[in-house]
Amino acid sequence: MTFAPAPNPSRTQYVLEAIKHAILTARLQPGQALVEAELAAQFGVSKTPVREALKTLAGTGLVVMSQYKGVTVRLVDATMAREVYDVRLLLEPEALRRSVNRKASLEAAQEALERADSALDQADRSLANRDFHRALYLPCGNPLLARMLDEVRDQAALVSTVAWSAIPSWEREAAEHREILRLALAEDAEAAAGALHHHIASFVRRAFPDDEDGDGGGTA
Repeated sequence: MTFAPAPNPSRTQYVLEAIKHAILTARLQPGQALVEAELAAQFGVSKTPVREALKTLAGTGLVVMSQYKGVTVRLVDATMAREVYDVRLLLEPEALRRSVNRKASLEAAQEALERADSALDQADRSLANRDFHRALYLPCGNPLLARMLDEVRDQAALVSTVAWSAIPSWEREAAEHREILRLALAEDAEAAAGALHHHIASFVRRAFPDDEDGDGGGTA
C-alpha cells in the first residue's frame, strides 16, 4: 500500500498565513473565488499545501468550500455578523473581567493600541486592533475560554474589514479601545467589562443598520 506524501508543514503554514492576511486586509474580497492552481503558481508551491491551507481556513470560517462553486472567501452579512458577535458578547467581557481581577499584565494591549494609532493604512490598523482584543482576553486564566474566543477571532476580523470598507468608523472604535484599556488599567473590572460589552454590541448595529433584531455587535 502506498500513501501520498504529507504536505510540507512550513509551506502549508506560509500559504495559510498569506491567504489569511490577504482576506483580513481586504485584498481578497468576500465572495472572491480561490483557485488552487492560481494560488499555487502565485506562491511557487504545489497544489497540496494550498489545498491543506484552504481546508484549515474553511475550518476557521474564513472561506467556504462548495461542490459547485469551489472555494470562495466567506460572504459577510448581518446574520453572520450577529452570530459571531453574539459569542463575543457572551464571552469576551467576562474574559476581560477575569484578566483585570487577576491583575494580569495588559502591556500587550497597550502596545497593540499604540500600533493601531500609528498605523498608516486600514490593513495595519485592523490587524493591530485584532491583537488588542486578544491581549485583553488571553490572560483571563482560563485557557478554554481563550481558545473559544480565538475560534471566532478570524471571523470577527473579517466582519470588521468588511464594515470598515463601507463605514470607516475606526476613530470611534479607537476612542472606545482607549477607554476600555484605561478602565482595565485602573483595575475597575466591572466598568471595563461593561465598556467592552457596549463596544462590541454597538459596532454591527452601526455597520449593518438594517439589522432590526437588536443586540448584535462587533468591533474593529
